[in-house]
Amino acid sequence: MVQAARSGKQNIAEASLASATSKKTELKLIGVSRASFKELLEDLEDFLRQKGLRLWRKDSNEAQTIRRLAYNPNKSYMTYKPYIENKKPEIAANTLICLIHQTSFLLDQLLRRLEKDFLEKGGFTERLYQKRKEKRDDRTNKTYETYKTKENY
Repeated sequence: MVQAARSGKQNIAEASLASATSKKTELKLIGVSRASFKELLEDLEDFLRQKGLRLWRKDSNEAQTIRRLAYNPNKSYMTYKPYIENKKPEIAANTLICLIHQTSFLLDQLLRRLEKDFLEKGGFTERLYQKRKEKRDDRTNKTYETYKTKENY
């Protein structure tokens, strides 16, 4: 569980760093992060099942309480700490499950946007090639114009 959580977080951080130079790498890392959180989700659900603890339904009062915390304008780890570090494993595990669902939703939105941008604008290498080509074409046109002007004299 710890490895899946670390992997999910780390791949988001690495994707952010890669975004400036490789949209393909950014997309891949966000996808890997999404998969890591899915693995963690399944591990937490297994934990609850094995311990005979209740998995909160999405619309339960407990889950709604956790989900509403996301709208707190000053949220931080301290906002969630009483739930995550709760002595009752059912509360801690279900809180993490709620947070994973929220994170997965946001990652899915990010993936859709990154894919759309990649299809419309291409990646860094494609844009760099296009700029080189435009500069080369511009130089060729200027050379031709200079040649044409000299011929007329």
